[in-house]
Amino acid sequence: MFKLIEFNYHGKTVFFRADLNSPVKNGKIISDARFRAVLPTVRYLLEHNAKVVVGTHQSKPYEEDYLTTEQHAEILSSLLGIEVKYVEDVFGKCAREAIASLKPGEILMLENLRFAAEETKQAPLEKCENTYFVRKLNPLIDYVVTDAFAAAHRSQPSLVGFARLKPMIPGFLMERELKALNKAYESEEKPKIYVLGGAKVEDSLRVAENVLRNGKADLILTGGLVSQIFTLAKGFDLGDANISFLEKRGLIKLIDWAEKILNEFYPYVRTPVDFAVEYKGERVEVDLLSDKKWIFDERPIMDIGSRTIEKYREILQEAAIIVANGPMGVFEIEEFAKGTVEVFKAIGESEAFSVVGGGHSIASIYKYNIKGISHISTGGGAMLAFFAGEKLPLVEALKISYEKFKDIGKS
Repeated sequence: MFKLIEFNYHGKTVFFRADLNSPVKNGKIISDARFRAVLPTVRYLLEHNAKVVVGTHQSKPYEEDYLTTEQHAEILSSLLGIEVKYVEDVFGKCAREAIASLKPGEILMLENLRFAAEETKQAPLEKCENTYFVRKLNPLIDYVVTDAFAAAHRSQPSLVGFARLKPMIPGFLMERELKALNKAYESEEKPKIYVLGGAKVEDSLRVAENVLRNGKADLILTGGLVSQIFTLAKGFDLGDANISFLEKRGLIKLIDWAEKILNEFYPYVRTPVDFAVEYKGERVEVDLLSDKKWIFDERPIMDIGSRTIEKYREILQEAAIIVANGPMGVFEIEEFAKGTVEVFKAIGESEAFSVVGGGHSIASIYKYNIKGISHISTGGGAMLAFFAGEKLPLVEALKISYEKFKDIGKS
């Protein structure tokens, strides 16, 4: 792959594909973590007199957090201390005129890329290359720089479509992400502990299966909905309220898969021994072997319990490598952030090389000022796909572009 510092950007137009897709509350972006992560790359391009065109998506059609990128431009402006122009267009005449009028050292934010229909679906590189998005913008740009690691598992025009048309260059964030993830995955140090939480159960099962089968993990600790599926697969009853919730999410069908993983790797997948629920306005912890399990019929699980937290902490203190993705529970509610916060604190306090990812994970790390984690990844789905052993389309596109343009000179 290319390196950002290998090129001369003076007076060149750079399409900078970022992933600034951020959490939203009441129509307002509530975290600037992903903006801060791309600042080193953006500053480098501007300091070297590039004309920077920023492309990002925000959510997807019909979701509550599907917004224009006007706020994104404002946030980036305030962090950079210069105006980030905003155009209400993706690749139409207004966008093309705005790009053409940029001067060296100026920066423009395109409209939410997913306002263009072509950006809402995945397709092979060849099809992405032939989209209106790529064909309209290609004549206007000299280089593509990407820090969109969080979207690296997707094959969409803005991510892979320019690979054979223009030099595609990883930004500083992309470079750092791939270096950290490769180190965690390939390291021979032991024990290697994976902590799989959150709601992406299917992705987490793929990771569990891959890392256990290929000797990349010594132990897996589970939380969130992932732990509930594994707990049910172990034969425990989690009550009507939780089974009903999992059915609505279409997750019950995954129990058979979880059971197969347990049959093959049983001692290496740990599940909670207790869970926390909200009962009469308070956090109540219920041991899986206690007679209070009837509460699970009425109240949904919100977090892992204190005994589980302590067991996980002891295991994490001995780890050499830790990979964690997703929260342990509903961390947005203060009383049920305990599992997530304490587990992430334990990761930070350990001497292990640690990689933690997932949008919700990042938000909780910043909210509770957790220190000591070696690498905080901006990607959730992309990180899970990487550790599941899958090829990431964006990474493959970067390799293809390198092979195509490596001999043409970089000045």
